[in-house]
Amino acid sequence: MSFLNAQWKNLALINYEIEASLLEKYVPKGTEIDFYNGKCYISLVGFLFQNTKLLGIKIPFHTNFEEVNLRFYVKRFENGEWKRGVVFIKEIVPKPALTWVANTVYKEHYQTLPMKHSITENKNLNTDFVYQWKTKNKWNTILMETKDNAIEIESGTTSEFITEHYFGYTKYNENKTFEYEVKHPKWQQKEIIQTVIDVDFKATYGNEFEFLNYQNPASTIFAIGSEISVENKNRIV
Repeated sequence: MSFLNAQWKNLALINYEIEASLLEKYVPKGTEIDFYNGKCYISLVGFLFQNTKLLGIKIPFHTNFEEVNLRFYVKRFENGEWKRGVVFIKEIVPKPALTWVANTVYKEHYQTLPMKHSITENKNLNTDFVYQWKTKNKWNTILMETKDNAIEIESGTTSEFITEHYFGYTKYNENKTFEYEVKHPKWQQKEIIQTVIDVDFKATYGNEFEFLNYQNPASTIFAIGSEISVENKNRIV
């Protein structure tokens, strides 16, 4: 049985180029940074969890909620092939119980903050997707305005690189790493009309990521999402 089943929907992915050296201390043992065309990326991602089940069971008041995370990309060579995965700097959710389970049992890096989202049709007949979270009395905001068309994510593109990572890696400590598989079909995307980012990276993620306040994204993606499953973790080193 999968550890977690859910739908991940309406994923707003904002991608920045970053010096790989800034991420080295976060890289789990047994993995290495995954570059795309020689570039290292970090992504701010807002999305919805829907119909969430933990070990096949719906937990009351914890089935539908927002998440915003900051993540980067790694790979691991095993059995003659590369596994491509993500490492999370921090995952923000609105439910304290989610944070407690993730941090205590799975040694993840969750934080509970006030959150909200909205999905509205605007005057241009496009859709505005908004994710917000509150730090130090400020509401941080991600807004993506999209058309309603579904577009395939083309092979060999930055969008495919960002969305096609099917493993998660957790740095338990300097000598211990856990791996879990995330299963989902290849996603489609929607055409983005505009993106508005009003985020205090320093307040949310600390001094070392303050520079993102002043850096323009290298790319933005709006993925429609799908049903997903997260398999149980295994220690790899």
